[in-house]
Amino acid sequence: MISSRFAISSFASAPLVAAVVLASGAAQADVSVTRGPTAIPDGEAGHAEDLTIANDHLAFSLAVESLPPWGVPRGTLVDLAAVKDGEMDLDRVAFADFIPDNWSAWPNDGKQVRVVEQSPERAVIEVARNFADAMVTTTYTLEKGSDRVHLVTELDNRGDDPLAAIRSGYTLWPDTGYLFGVPGLGDAEETEASDALTDRMVAYDRDWAFALHAPYFDRISYQGQDMYLEHSLAPGETRRFEGWLQVVPSGDLAAVVANEIERKGLPSGRVHGQVEGDDGQSPPDALVMIEREGAPYAWTLAEGGEYSLSLPVGEYRAYATAQGHSNSDTVDLDVTEGGDQTLDFDGLKGPGTLELSIKEAGSGVARDARLTLLEGQEPPVEFLGKKTFFTELDPAGQASLALAPGDYRFAINAGAGFTASQQSLEVSLASGETKQQDVSIDRLVEPNDENWYGADLHHHANILEGTTPPEVVVRAQLATDLDLTFVSDHDATTNHARFKQLSDARGVPFIASIEVSPSWGHLNPFPIDFEGELKVDPGTAPVQDVLAEARRLGAQVIPMNHPYNAYGYLRNLADGKVPGGFSPGFDLLELNAAVDNAETIAAAHRLWDQGTEIYFTAGTDTHDAWNDLTGRIRMMARVPGELTPDAFARALKAGHGYATEGPLLFPQDHGFGERLRLVEEGVGSWTVRAFAVDGLKEARLVGAEGEVVERRSLEGQNDTRLTFDVPGEQTTWVALEVEDVDGDTAWSNPLWIERREMQDYVGDSTD
Repeated sequence: MISSRFAISSFASAPLVAAVVLASGAAQADVSVTRGPTAIPDGEAGHAEDLTIANDHLAFSLAVESLPPWGVPRGTLVDLAAVKDGEMDLDRVAFADFIPDNWSAWPNDGKQVRVVEQSPERAVIEVARNFADAMVTTTYTLEKGSDRVHLVTELDNRGDDPLAAIRSGYTLWPDTGYLFGVPGLGDAEETEASDALTDRMVAYDRDWAFALHAPYFDRISYQGQDMYLEHSLAPGETRRFEGWLQVVPSGDLAAVVANEIERKGLPSGRVHGQVEGDDGQSPPDALVMIEREGAPYAWTLAEGGEYSLSLPVGEYRAYATAQGHSNSDTVDLDVTEGGDQTLDFDGLKGPGTLELSIKEAGSGVARDARLTLLEGQEPPVEFLGKKTFFTELDPAGQASLALAPGDYRFAINAGAGFTASQQSLEVSLASGETKQQDVSIDRLVEPNDENWYGADLHHHANILEGTTPPEVVVRAQLATDLDLTFVSDHDATTNHARFKQLSDARGVPFIASIEVSPSWGHLNPFPIDFEGELKVDPGTAPVQDVLAEARRLGAQVIPMNHPYNAYGYLRNLADGKVPGGFSPGFDLLELNAAVDNAETIAAAHRLWDQGTEIYFTAGTDTHDAWNDLTGRIRMMARVPGELTPDAFARALKAGHGYATEGPLLFPQDHGFGERLRLVEEGVGSWTVRAFAVDGLKEARLVGAEGEVVERRSLEGQNDTRLTFDVPGEQTTWVALEVEDVDGDTAWSNPLWIERREMQDYVGDSTD
């Protein structure tokens, strides 16, 4: 067993200021190793034993004793920054590490950290941690004058059993900026790498770019943030992985491509030229986009209108663009070995402005809305602009969009698919033109009139890998017609005060939560105290302590998030990877928009068969509200009286709710979570009104063991009353599943069936 004692070879503990401002002149490129709280601005490595390694290009910190995110064992890289003009820029990452088997639980009880080499020319740090009976040993090497950290990991199976079909590799998770996934693989959440045009992904913004080069990978997850090799490892077998973390001090990928050329020894040629607008001037933020085999491959900035980059030999297409400007014509580009081509772009036209006002038909009340570009010029690089927009919080229903001139079609979502139909807006803009457009939204149903309210109960803001500021999260949640705002950042409550302020300004209740994130299972206790702070270590605490901490924070309900994915509680419980094993101290099981929920639904049915009152919750797990649809699954709860976070949570704990992707349900006689009392083997009835904006397809009455008791075709109607006979002798509960014509589904909590003998009813006319 590896000792958990911190082991480190002797080195100088340089003054803290040495890590902030590097020496000038000839010594500027020297490599430094500093022990103690990191000097990287906004860095998370805050312990006296943590390490920061730097040269004149970059700095990174290892959390030797600080708590890494997501329950990952200590010893991981938690801070990474560019060094610009001798000063460290902001930390831009949540985490970068080697993951032994996807995001599965990481059983770990020891680590060893060694400074293998420290000199002005080079620093070599070795981090060894166990993954159950396997060892994960990663070496970080930073050399003088280099813009990249060399990574080598040995995964050694020291156990008696094989590690079969595991997915291992390096990950890079930024906590700000944008993602440019592996060229050729698009925005795939998870896919094999057979169509990859190269072997790197990039996190970036206007003034920085971090590239993860991973030549071993054969598949990706999370748009390339995880670059894995699927493999097995026999007892006694060791596999070696190699990669590089490259840091660029601007959002220019020319250096990233140059690194690929050097690393692989590729023949290459150079392309350079100028970019101009139709006024003869260079637009700000101009860049040249390079495509290969029809997919974005790289871009380079046109600083002062001039650009230059080297490319591997091959055929490409290229065009220029700039923020709010039209694209240039796309041209073919044939790069030959040693070639040096001049390629100029001109005629880029400046933006027009679209002013939008979204109102409810009839009443004229302003409506919050999400505006998504369906057709028209999309910014190819996200710091040039978005393809999704939201109306303002104040004034509500208003949006002003600066767009490149051209023809556009937008989708207008103000509760689309739930309470209203999606609207479409077509508009043409000329350069310099301002155009006003009014959009009218027809509200087709009013759940609030029957005391039904909805919330997206799994949503992130801008902590760790979340990239959406609180104001935008609130705008996104109101835009999809949610009735309460909600945030559950990983292991942090930092954003609660701001969410409360924004929500109060709009008169909307705010549910404060936190996603407690052990590697064996995530949970979203709510509502919790606004100023509460997590005091348990998710990386080491047993489940009982984690649940007790959630209650200490004031939670009325504790949901288990995505219970069956790689970092879900029920999956890891079945695999024996949960410290403390099973605990009955949770209340809800999450239906999550990002995963297949079939196993979770089946688990709920098994619990209901046993009479266990654990009910559904639902959330999207949105981290980027511009690129993910907030509220696409939501939890509806019936709350008579004042709508408050506590009242909403109490309703869910009592089962008075349902999860939905669109269809809306209104029980008419017996509510979800309530009891239907039947005499002996009698038959009862249950009536539920069902509504779907897009038309209803089918209703399924489900009973014991998840068997469908009755299936009813609804033939596309929008609004209907469903009355079912409930045979008490066949089941102890029934639940309703309603699907619309688009395949969106609502899943109810159960109606419990309680059978009594006839004498129990003598003189009781109420039953």
